[in-house]
Amino acid sequence: MLTLMRSELYRMASIRSSWISLALFGSVAAASGIQDASMWALFAGIGAFGVSVLTVTQHYQHRTISLLYLARPRRLRVLLAQTLTTVAVTEALAVLSGIPALVRWGGETYFETLFVVPVMAVFGAGLAATVRRAAWLISGFGIWFVIVEGVATGLRWPLPMSSYLKAASGDAFYQEIFIVWAIASVAVAAVALRRDLTSD
Repeated sequence: MLTLMRSELYRMASIRSSWISLALFGSVAAASGIQDASMWALFAGIGAFGVSVLTVTQHYQHRTISLLYLARPRRLRVLLAQTLTTVAVTEALAVLSGIPALVRWGGETYFETLFVVPVMAVFGAGLAATVRRAAWLISGFGIWFVIVEGVATGLRWPLPMSSYLKAASGDAFYQEIFIVWAIASVAVAAVALRRDLTSD
């Protein structure tokens, strides 16, 4: 497990798109934290989702997933290592990018967000292992967030991003709801991992 996590961390550091994405997400989140703590929480969550999706789907994009599964035939263990890696990276990113929000607005939103950012990373990794296409997933989730959660439901229903935002504000009920969303995404991914790789 540790070997897999080290290799994922090395891949993040050596692939240009990975560290550019980390820098971009971190900068946008930090800048938004100066304006409003809730905006930082939003961008920290979006960043965690994006990083986890890119981390898991890059193996499919670069056609290295077959080699990885040949070396590590236990696919669920591979997904677990990728998920734990994204949890660690996105939590570190949130800790650093949230310093402006912490200094300006205090610690309530900051610490609540640090609790749910790893859950967002798990949620994103589960969806990524199911969909396997970063562009499809990120664009589809963006459309879902704006149209379904934003316009149609006004962020009032316990849907993924609505639950995340309310969980980041300290709502214990929505923290539990969001954890259920993350568990559900990983459960679906565990089944989807058995799919053939020839079409990918």
